[in-house]
This record gives sequence, C-alpha cells and structure tokens, in this order.
Amino acid sequence: MISNQILQNTIDGLREITRVDLCILDMEGQVLASTEKQPENYSSEAAAFISSPADSQVVHGYQFFKVFDENQLEYVLLAKGASDDVYMVGKLAAFQLSSLLTAYKERFDKDNFIKNLLLDNLLLVDIYNRAKKLHIMTEVRRVVFIIESSREKVNAALDSVRSHFGSKSRDFVTAVDEKNVIVVKELSPGEGYDEMIRVAEGMKEVVAALDGEEVHVALGTIVGEIKEVSRSYKEARMALDVGKIFFDDREIIAYSSLGIGRLIYQLPIPLCKMFIREIFDGRSPDDFDEETLTTINKFFENSLNVSETSRQLYIHRNTLVYRLDKLQKSTSLDLRVFEDAITFKIALMVVKYMKYMETLDY
Repeated sequence: MISNQILQNTIDGLREITRVDLCILDMEGQVLASTEKQPENYSSEAAAFISSPADSQVVHGYQFFKVFDENQLEYVLLAKGASDDVYMVGKLAAFQLSSLLTAYKERFDKDNFIKNLLLDNLLLVDIYNRAKKLHIMTEVRRVVFIIESSREKVNAALDSVRSHFGSKSRDFVTAVDEKNVIVVKELSPGEGYDEMIRVAEGMKEVVAALDGEEVHVALGTIVGEIKEVSRSYKEARMALDVGKIFFDDREIIAYSSLGIGRLIYQLPIPLCKMFIREIFDGRSPDDFDEETLTTINKFFENSLNVSETSRQLYIHRNTLVYRLDKLQKSTSLDLRVFEDAITFKIALMVVKYMKYMETLDY
C-alpha cells in the first residue's frame, strides 16, 4: 500500500535524527527499504520471527520488531546501532510505520469510496454508511471539477492538484480514467459559481505549468447532498464534451452555461440528420461560401442588428441586406425574422455536433 520510496524516506529521516540504522522487510523477508547500502540477508531469521509469538526480539545484533495494521502483520522492522536506545528507537519507528499504514489505508478507502460515488456504483444506504465510517460529511455543498490532461501527464497533474489543495483540505482529488483529474470541492458558506470559476482558473494554471499545454476545466452544478455528487460529475463530463463542440474558445466551462448546447448534445444522430435535411433541403451549411458564413456568424454575434453587423464587416448596409436576401432565397429562412434566426442557429449547432460525433466514430 505504501510505496517503497515513502518507506525509504521515512527511515532515512529517522536515521538522520537517531543515528540508528533501520531496515524494513516484507512477509517474504525481502528488503523493501534500508539505511544501509548493502543490507544483509535476514530472510530466514525474519521467517522465524514472523512465526513466533514475540512482538520484538534480538537476532545477530539487530532488534526485530513487528509492524501491524489493525492486527494484521505488514512489515518486519530491523534496528541496529551503537546507541543504548536502539530498542526505543525501533519501537518509535514501528509506531511511525503503523501510523503511516493507517493514514494511507484511510486515504485509499476514501479515494475508493469517492471513485465509486462518482461512477454511481453504490447503493444509497451504502453511501451514507461508508461516509459515516470514513468521517465524510454528507450534508455539505460540493461541486465536481474535471481537469482534462494528457495521458502522459495525468499522474503529475494529480500530484500537482493535490499539492495545490493541501493535505488538510476536505476536498477530494482523484482520477477515474487515464486522462482526467477529478476534484470534489467542498464549498464554504457564501461561496457560489463565481468563486468556483476562480478555483477552476487556479487548477488550470497549476496543471498548465507542468508542460505549458492548453488545459480545459469543466464543472457541474453545486449539490447539497453527498448522494448528488455523481450527478455533478456527470454534468461536468457533459460540460467538457459540449464545450469542445460549441465553446472551443473557452478553457473553463460550467454546466450551467451550456444553454441549448446540452440539449443538442443529447439528440440522436438520425434525428439530427433528418432535421438538417428538412431545413436545408438536402444541402449543408458547409456548402455556403466563406463570405456567407462570415456574414451569418457576425449577424448572430450582433443580435441580428443590421447596422452594427454591416459596420463591423466594413460593408454598406444595402450589401448586407442583399446577402441576407440571397440566403433567404436559397434556404427559405430570413435571418432578420427571430423565429427563422433561431431555426438557422440551431441548425448550425446541430451540424457542429454531428461533425464532432463523426470524429469520435472515426
């Protein structure tokens, strides 16, 4: 459960303080960590010690200790030194290792619980029972963030985000796949979406600092019950996908800001194709020339304002009217009419959605 590097760092620190050499063996007598460069082989002695009822004993100048995790023997610790306090140092080291096991086990249990909670793998009664056992508050406001990272950088991103929040934080940082870091953030009283957007910006900067690549962060809605955390996670996942389709210029996207995009995202592709055929009579927006597409997009950006659109396009008002009339003849949709404009805008978004889904299929 605890990495060998953590074990090595722990006994190295104790060696610096006490001047007592320490060695940690597993249940097969193999050396996991040692302060001596070439530790001797004590596998047979360790096996005899493990099978004995003693919690400590002296063998060949080494003080042997058993390290337990909830009555389960995990390690054998060896202590050796010139000091008369070797026994006391060994007991302290064994206690330290036992405490590390407890802490890492609790962290693992919490991480496992949060992963299953996010993936909706728990019954309602299990959610509350396990949360109580792990001392996780159930009725606090939380929101889920997803930080998209490259497959190669996800572990580094995970460590960086954990360091960003600190070890004493009541937030949870985990991963359920090989690309994304998940943060379940607990909100303080008075915090809302504005504050969470700033939190997302901080996460983005931390992960982007690893390799300078573009980082996207998505967040779900704020929920008040632990059972609703999985819903916030699903919303964040949808926000990440919908953001790539309709808001590719945004690095931070909230589910609450998706608008009609989240409705289109849930439409079946056959229905989308039928809709496009009906609107464009077998044509596609891709058939329009660049000038027409630029005019359409700018017209929508300016809320169907003819004067402002013509000014920004550096064309005469009559030229813009001519282009809109021409578009109306080819599509039977007059973008100056609100209902037609809505239909056309939705059609453009549907085409974008279909193109995105085609890339996934490929």
